[in-house]
Amino acid sequence: MSDSPPRLTTKTVANYVERLGVHKGAALAQYLDPRLSELTPPEQMADRKLIAGRLASAIRKKERIVVFGDYDCDGMTAAAILCDVIEELGGVAVPHLASRFHGGYGLSLPALERILESSPALVVTCDCGSSDHESLRKLKERGIDALVIDHHLVPAEPLPALAFLNPHRPECGFPEKGLASCGLVLSVAAAVRAELGAKLDVRKWLDLVAIGSVADVAPLIGDNRALVRAGLAALRRAERPGVRCLLDVAGVDRSYPLTAADIAFRIAPRLNAPGRLQAPDLAFQLLREKDPEKARSLADEVEHLCQARRGAQAKIEQEAREEIASLGLGNAPAIVVGREGWNHGIVGIVAGRIAEEFDKPTVVIGFDHGIGRGSLRGPDGFRLFDALSDCAAHLVRFGGHQAAAGMELRIEGLVAFRAAYEAACQARSDFERPPKEEPLSVEPGDDLYEVLQDLYLLEPCGEKNPAPLLSLACEIRSSREVKGGHLKLDMELVGGRRVGGFGPGLGAAAERYRGPATVVGKLRPDTYRGGEAVELLVERVIC
Repeated sequence: MSDSPPRLTTKTVANYVERLGVHKGAALAQYLDPRLSELTPPEQMADRKLIAGRLASAIRKKERIVVFGDYDCDGMTAAAILCDVIEELGGVAVPHLASRFHGGYGLSLPALERILESSPALVVTCDCGSSDHESLRKLKERGIDALVIDHHLVPAEPLPALAFLNPHRPECGFPEKGLASCGLVLSVAAAVRAELGAKLDVRKWLDLVAIGSVADVAPLIGDNRALVRAGLAALRRAERPGVRCLLDVAGVDRSYPLTAADIAFRIAPRLNAPGRLQAPDLAFQLLREKDPEKARSLADEVEHLCQARRGAQAKIEQEAREEIASLGLGNAPAIVVGREGWNHGIVGIVAGRIAEEFDKPTVVIGFDHGIGRGSLRGPDGFRLFDALSDCAAHLVRFGGHQAAAGMELRIEGLVAFRAAYEAACQARSDFERPPKEEPLSVEPGDDLYEVLQDLYLLEPCGEKNPAPLLSLACEIRSSREVKGGHLKLDMELVGGRRVGGFGPGLGAAAERYRGPATVVGKLRPDTYRGGEAVELLVERVIC
């Protein structure tokens, strides 16, 4: 990162930053140039020192340390970081991951059986464990220490673990509650290094922290902003062979700065694909692979599974819409659909699509021999976890966040759960929605390429720090539908500059878009034309 502070050069982006309320002084400087040196001191993290001490002791004694990660990007990146750190400090790490198809989320009893086969002296959970009381109790009964590193919501029942690091614990004074598990593990790594008096540059894992944090929809403010900004720069350098090959198969052009959207829409879906169709281990191996040739082979396998996931997703989406129509759920306060044979590794994506389309809290459940695993998504601002908690009597187990949650139930309880969940959502129908973002008009005289360079200074953009929508007044010279049902526009701006537009899924309306218009979307580089060419990722067209 340059020593000279960055500055905005366009009035368009300066106006947006002023709207955010960080338009002057130290607040603006810190926003535009978040630094790792300004991270919140971690001493108030409950049990951080205890975890670091126990890990350091295990590393010194060469004890077998099982690192257990959840099956999503946050769990995988957290586990990969911790395994790497343990091994680089001279310890013995044995990785295990949760599986959607053999035990499901977290430290399930089937997962515990696999862990015990490794004869661990110490078990560390990453991105799970906060609700896994039974499995942790069994470890304790066997005399095996357990350390839990997690960021999910904390039940009231005390956790039977030696140490429990989770910022959501009531007694945890650490103010940055939004860190994902990968960020927490990085902090633990620094603490273990200090305990051992070792030299270890933990910044080498910032690329994995960026992937896990963005993929888990962590708020991109505060400490996360600094961590992910540095991680995006590390991703662009792609010094890790597995990450470099992953970026290649995902078509990420590293000649441009990487953004959080590159992670959310290109990197994370590919890393999650193996765990949605089978075991997640393939993606985990890719993240840790040091041999470039093996990394390329693993990346190709991951890409193949990503394509297979897309096909399976399309089929479930179609069947879910048919079920909504047949049950008349379009007018219900919530949507709950489930079917035997739906892949419960994919239902979360489908729930998100359905929730967006119908603007309702949505549960999509895949049943396997009568046992269903479902995912919950809903409109922005709706507290899914609270509504789900009201229905606990109908569930085998549940967990998650207010914005995304998961659950298990038996098929004979589906109708009763649907009624209970509809009632819980109806009782919360007056929830407060976040205000809709007003698009930002491009100021006359601002060059769009320079606007894009300023927008990079707002990264990482996502949860709690949305990328601004731009509004372009233009003349649409051509509009056509392209392969995949997408929209392709050729726009002429005031002054005669031509700009392309690409609208995912908007191609069916291409015939209507001609002449004077206002096109709203997000600015990005036009990698096809290259150089200083830009295009608009179109969200809507107003003719």
